[in-house]
Amino acid sequence: MNTSLVRAFVAAASLASFYLVFDGKARADDWGCQVILCLSNPGGPTQYAECRPPIEKLWRVLAKGHSFPACSGVGFQASRPGYEPYYCNDGYRLTTRYGDRGREASCISTTPQIVSSHECYFDNDRSTSPRWQRSEGRIKCQRYVTTRPNIRPQPHYVDVTIDGGGKQRVWY
Repeated sequence: MNTSLVRAFVAAASLASFYLVFDGKARADDWGCQVILCLSNPGGPTQYAECRPPIEKLWRVLAKGHSFPACSGVGFQASRPGYEPYYCNDGYRLTTRYGDRGREASCISTTPQIVSSHECYFDNDRSTSPRWQRSEGRIKCQRYVTTRPNIRPQPHYVDVTIDGGGKQRVWY
């Protein structure tokens, strides 16, 4: 009986110390913790109505240049806010160059595309220029195609890493 009493006392003491150490864990009533909970949702941070006010507040705060909110007791990291106003469709990559109007963005295809045979020249050795290439058993005129980039409706972002939840880029 004494050993049972000792075991019960040790278990109670262990639980009490565990409670005292972890009493400051994340609470959903803290704005920073609400933001983390909403950002960790695979369906998107504003999928649920309860998440819209804290996330909309987050967008306003970050847009003013303020830091990411803190949440005590939760292991997460947030990058500095970034800005990427342009993006390309699948099969294209974003490039920038300096042109007549300063820095200009464009999208260039990652593989040569079939174009009109009028564009091809036999002895042209530039990498983006049109050239005759064998494709699907036939010789076709191909070149890397350049298009205008898409403009993001929300060009600012922050990368959030949540312990055990992975990394997510959040656009605002």
